[in-house]
Amino acid sequence: MTAEPPAGLVTEGVRSLEVRWIFPGQLNAAVAGWFGRFPAGAESREDTYLLDPQLRGLSVKVRGGGALEVKVYRGSPGILEVAGRARGRMESWQKWSFPSGPPSPGSGDPVGWRPVGKRRRISRFSSAGGPIVARALGLGQEAWCEVELTEVRMGGRDWWTLGFEATGPAHLLHSELQATAALVFAQALPGGVPPGPDNSRSYAQWLGQRPGASSDAGT
Repeated sequence: MTAEPPAGLVTEGVRSLEVRWIFPGQLNAAVAGWFGRFPAGAESREDTYLLDPQLRGLSVKVRGGGALEVKVYRGSPGILEVAGRARGRMESWQKWSFPSGPPSPGSGDPVGWRPVGKRRRISRFSSAGGPIVARALGLGQEAWCEVELTEVRMGGRDWWTLGFEATGPAHLLHSELQATAALVFAQALPGGVPPGPDNSRSYAQWLGQRPGASSDAGT
């Protein structure tokens, strides 16, 4: 899937290299404990995604009621692999964000948009100046990788997702993503089955497949 930048935008946006796995069901305590090896911030929010019309190669959402975010898919450089621990499809994206107020009280969910509740745990890593380690935000122009473990609620159903997003100078994104994944998966994800390509997809792809459609048809 490919797309051109939104018309009229003059900024370069933010380039990222990402891998995400999405799983059905509730997040269990073993996985939460596994992720808890690293310092993490936490937040809860509701993002609202544009699903209809489907825009090939674009992801459009209102982020937490405070910003309109547009992401353009730039292709896949291949598979991220941590031997015996994880395999997932890498995706290149370019993102723009614009201030946006929340919907008016009582307006309901706009037609074609889908609200997705998220409870996120977020750790940030950088190899700037040495080995990859968890670091605080505020890394300037250095490359860094954000890792999130998120509980997702949509249409009365539960999922959870593990995502990696590397940003910074383009030539450093792949090495930063690979080093972060190697550190995070130094201990295997609990459950006995490594994250694989069958579970690897972006939010845009996942939502385009209408997860939970049988339970929330007509909404």
